[in-house]
Amino acid sequence: MSNKLAGKRIFITEDDSMNRVVYTMVLKVSGAIIEFDRTGRDTLSRLKDFNPDLIILDLMLRGDSGFILFEDIRRMAGFDKVPIVAISASDPSLAMQKCRNVGFNGFISKPIEEELLVDQLLHLIEGGEVWYSGGSYDYLLSHKP
Repeated sequence: MSNKLAGKRIFITEDDSMNRVVYTMVLKVSGAIIEFDRTGRDTLSRLKDFNPDLIILDLMLRGDSGFILFEDIRRMAGFDKVPIVAISASDPSLAMQKCRNVGFNGFISKPIEEELLVDQLLHLIEGGEVWYSGGSYDYLLSHKP
């Protein structure tokens, strides 16, 4: 793997320990600086100190949903432009459109495809969007104006 994400700060809210292991293995090898919140309860306070380049939210958390957390993050000063992607096992035929409607910068279906994840996240950090439901590499390549 390359250091495509060298120095990029990625905050991840994910309650599944196996998914956290995958993120750690893939993203640290790519040079990313990562921090986790397992429940979503501490995400808002920890984001301020971490100053991320990208935020990954699981939609199905044990406490609040990722959608509620998304809205809370967007209301925080300085976080209106930080890209936020949902990475979820939710049914993509329903969740992807809902994510688009509320303003996420992307949606990636679980299980995570490790060989694609780094490029997908880099694309988001660079201002693009990623809408990926598996099978074909169907992410939007255009950048936001």
